[in-house]
Amino acid sequence: MLIELAVGDAYGAGFEYAPPEFVTAHNTLRGYVQHPTHLGIRPGAYTDDTQMTLAVAELMVAGDPWTPANLADRFVTAFRRDPREGYAGRFHDFLLTVADGADFLRRIRPESDKSGAAMRAAPIGLLPTVADVLHHARVQAAVTHDTPDGIAAAQAAALAVHYTHNDLGPLPEIGAWIAGHVPGDWARPWRGKVGSKGRMSVAAALTALAGSTSARELLRRCVAFTGDVDTVATIALAAAARSAQVTPDLPPVLVETLENGRYGRDYLAELNARLLG
Repeated sequence: MLIELAVGDAYGAGFEYAPPEFVTAHNTLRGYVQHPTHLGIRPGAYTDDTQMTLAVAELMVAGDPWTPANLADRFVTAFRRDPREGYAGRFHDFLLTVADGADFLRRIRPESDKSGAAMRAAPIGLLPTVADVLHHARVQAAVTHDTPDGIAAAQAAALAVHYTHNDLGPLPEIGAWIAGHVPGDWARPWRGKVGSKGRMSVAAALTALAGSTSARELLRRCVAFTGDVDTVATIALAAAARSAQVTPDLPPVLVETLENGRYGRDYLAELNARLLG
C-alpha cells in the first residue's frame, strides 16, 4: 500500500495544478514527468502526502499512545530527517522553525479544511473496526485540520482503505458505504478540476476508484481531473492497493524509478510489511 500511494503521489506531483493541455499531453504513465513550474521536485520524488503518511504509519507500528503530542512529534521528525518540497509554503516554513512536537502544538492554528489530514490517513484504514478508524482519523486530523470538513475528509479517506482492505462490497458502492459513516455526499461523482479542500480530493479519489478496475487506469483517471491530483492519486492508490477488485498493474517503470534514498522505495516496502503484519 505504501509504495502504491507513493507512486500516486510522485506521479501526480508532476501534474499538480498544471495547465490542462500539459496534463493531456503527458499523462501517459510512461514515466515520471518534471512539473513545468515546480522545478524543485524532481521526477520520481514523493511529496508531503507520502512523508506525512509515513509519520502516521510509523506511530502505528511503534504502538505508542495515539495522542496529538505523539502525532506532532512524528510529523516534525519525518520532516526534519528528510526535508523536502511539496508542502504548502506557510506550513513548510512552520516545520522549518518548530523545535519539536510540543512546540508544534503550541504554535499550530488547526483551522484548515484543506486536504492535509486526508492525504496522510490511509494507514488508519487498516485498523480492525469502523469505530477505531473514525476515532484515530479524527485525532490525527485535529492536530492540523480541526474543522468539520477537515476531519470528515480524513475519516472518509481512511474508511476507503478500510472498505477495500476488508472487501466490504463492490467498488462502485464505496462512496455510499462511507456516507453511512461520515456526513457528506460521498457517492456523488466528482467532475472537473480538484481544488485544495479535503472533501474535493477525497470525492475525486472515490469517483476514480468506483470507475476503475486496474491501478493503471485508476492513476490515469486521478491525474486527468487536473488540480490537486497528487493528493487524489495518493488517496485512491492507497485504497486500490488493498482491493482484490483492482488489478495491480502499475507500470513497472513507475515503481522502479520511485525515489529510493534512505526513506524511499525500500524503506516504504519494509514499513508496509510491518504495518500489514
